[in-house]
Amino acid sequence: MGDYNLPNVLAAVALGYEFGISANEIKAAIENYIPSNSRSQLVEAGSNKIILDAYNANPSSMKLAVENMVHIQADKKILMIGAMAEMGAETATEHETLINQIRKNSWQQVVLVGKPFLPYKEDYIYFDNSYQAAEWAQQQNFENAYILIKGSRSSQMEKIFTAITQ
Repeated sequence: MGDYNLPNVLAAVALGYEFGISANEIKAAIENYIPSNSRSQLVEAGSNKIILDAYNANPSSMKLAVENMVHIQADKKILMIGAMAEMGAETATEHETLINQIRKNSWQQVVLVGKPFLPYKEDYIYFDNSYQAAEWAQQQNFENAYILIKGSRSSQMEKIFTAITQ
């Protein structure tokens, strides 16, 4: 899921050729690949489509994931974004940069999870942790929505995914 995965696909194709795999076998393998590791995983749950990308998050992957959502054709787009970890002195700056990117587009809802997003709690739906966000999400009855769930591993954003898909 996402144009940003093209270099990974091209690397896989190159390795396949290097090891003597036919073009048809490479094509079939790529077409049949279904991620199940919380990395750019597209899941259909009822009438919703969810991109679960909760394995890792850094400024560049967050930017690309949000850009990908901008280009998706859907009436209801929801962002559920967990904090980026291990940012050190750049934590506040990088989270502000992400918020500025989010502000440039229209969203049905934006949910922010984690202390680095605390300064933006008046602008968006905010939770200290994924447990609180999961409780909220479970009560929402999302329908016909495209939902991005992304955050650093430490944010445990998969809890929100589980709450929505139960």
